[in-house]
Amino acid sequence: MRELFGKTDQGIDIDLFTLRNKNGLEARIASVGGSLVSLKVPDRQDRLEDILLGHQGPETYLGNPRYMGCLVGRYANRIGQARFTLHGRTYSLAQNNGPNHLHGGKVGFSHAVWACRERLTEEGPALELYHVSPDGDEGYPGNLHVRVVYTLTHQDALRLDYFATTDQDTVLNLTNHAYFNLAGEGTGDVLSHVLELNASRFTPVDETIIPTGEIRAVQGTPLDFTSPKAIGTDIHADSPLLRYTRGFDHNFVLQKTYEGELSLAARVDEPKSGRVMEVWTTEPGVQFYSGNYLDMSGKGGKKYDSHAGFCLETQHFPDSPNQSAFPSTLLRAGQAYWQTTVYQFLVNR
Repeated sequence: MRELFGKTDQGIDIDLFTLRNKNGLEARIASVGGSLVSLKVPDRQDRLEDILLGHQGPETYLGNPRYMGCLVGRYANRIGQARFTLHGRTYSLAQNNGPNHLHGGKVGFSHAVWACRERLTEEGPALELYHVSPDGDEGYPGNLHVRVVYTLTHQDALRLDYFATTDQDTVLNLTNHAYFNLAGEGTGDVLSHVLELNASRFTPVDETIIPTGEIRAVQGTPLDFTSPKAIGTDIHADSPLLRYTRGFDHNFVLQKTYEGELSLAARVDEPKSGRVMEVWTTEPGVQFYSGNYLDMSGKGGKKYDSHAGFCLETQHFPDSPNQSAFPSTLLRAGQAYWQTTVYQFLVNR
């Protein structure tokens, strides 16, 4: 179902699409930023609640200062010193996060109004989104054609499939930046949520949150989520690993049998509601962000304080174009880019 959500300053329509599966789960997606605006899933009493943090209206999604629910590109996460070298040429990008480049720059994919088409599939209702990023957009080379498909499956999963092609060699790292609170958005913090990550290693960062290039074991650190642990257990630990981030804001190296395997990245349990979310992805990493800097008014004027939501951004690693030891984010001309992430919803009764 499509409805008018608002308009841009240039008078372009912003549409809002609603997907519902046969079990009553509902996802709402705005064409601006391809943003997930709401996601209603049941608790153990079968009550549907919205588990996504979001803005009050379409005007805020146009700027989306917290990247609420949006598609992020061309490069999700950070690129150090806002530059990278490709085939001997250095490309300069916007410095929009201190000295660094963050989430595609000042006008990244989160600001674009995507072309959208609704589809009905055997798996469930779907929405296809399209965007063309021209050569030189935010400093990146190549005309890039991007397609993302959201599918709300009848097995109670939200599946995201990403595809892209370019006519020049470039770098690419796409993700979605949804903030979750499985107890219901606006109900408080997520520190009692229990998280397990399928990651025994992570990439430490410097004072500007850029990876140092090291890949380190999580064992013996506050970042060890290899066994289920409440998010709040070690979030304020006196550790140099948390010195620059005020909580968790780290890239974790996922354990894979082979490159591109669709495997379990994370599981989150919310004890009171019984809601469980599993995250499956083909990507090599996931950025776990515990909403450390949240301080805003959200849906219906609700106050979102620090840790009111968490993000699990499936991705390639931050600053990969400048880190030769990290998995490559190079997309060659004529090559097809693809990746898949699945948010599977369950109930612990």
